[in-house]
Amino acid sequence: MGQDFPMDPPDWRVWHPSPTKPTFVPPKGAVDAHCHVFGPGDVFPFAATRKYTPCDASKDQLWVLREHIGFSKNVIVQATCHGADNRALVDALNNSNNTARGVATVKRDVTDNELQDLDKAGVRGVRFNFVKRLVDTLPTDDLIEIAERIKSFGWHIVIYFEAPELPELYDFFSNLPTTVVIDHMGRPDVSKSADGPEFGLFMKLMTENENFWTKVTCPDRLSNEGPYGYSDVVPFAKKLVDTFSDRVLWGTDWPHPNLKSHTPDDGHLVDFIPKIATTVELQYKLLVDNPMNLYWS
Repeated sequence: MGQDFPMDPPDWRVWHPSPTKPTFVPPKGAVDAHCHVFGPGDVFPFAATRKYTPCDASKDQLWVLREHIGFSKNVIVQATCHGADNRALVDALNNSNNTARGVATVKRDVTDNELQDLDKAGVRGVRFNFVKRLVDTLPTDDLIEIAERIKSFGWHIVIYFEAPELPELYDFFSNLPTTVVIDHMGRPDVSKSADGPEFGLFMKLMTENENFWTKVTCPDRLSNEGPYGYSDVVPFAKKLVDTFSDRVLWGTDWPHPNLKSHTPDDGHLVDFIPKIATTVELQYKLLVDNPMNLYWS
């Protein structure tokens, strides 16, 4: 599995070595629009400032998983453990035969030439992490400056936050000048109602800002039930797919960093899709049309 050095913390789970073959057959051309590559650490070292040390999860292992679960393309998202060193991401994109696009992490001192090189490799967005337990300071100033610089490339902003953080960030997010993609539905508390005020604020953000998209991802992270039904996540994800069918994306989140409760089975995660996208038309939008429009058009 490529585990050549200790994870930190050591009780985090390693990705599933033999996921089940999903029962659900994705439409031809389906895109896993949220996944990662980690290392290998001896080739692409992890950032000294990282909050966690994951296991190795290489591009070749990602391609094997993609074929196994019946998908055709990937969107690889730079994770915080690599910081703003995008070499592992770019290496995967350059070896994907045009079957992958990327979302990078950059700092304010990134040069125009570096942005051009990332664009040429297949990067189409920049990610900013607002999860307070994963960052030392909120990247508001960086985001404003970088958002202006990437507009000429047609890139979008990806933001990651948790539901309790949305009220204080609502106005800031609403004024962002680019297309914005929200990771993992803003991490709702699924013990609450999908019709309640907390998720209602997220729905309001999506309704009032037509430049906003969201990923209906990570039931394994959000569920309080454990593997593998994740039925408590269904009302939230289904509501988003039904309401914003042209602005939703889906992905595995492989290799599922920072999980302690259980090891997600990517085959079961694929079988979650028809629970939240309940018609062939919605499934095609979620898995093909939407990611192709955002990342390959």
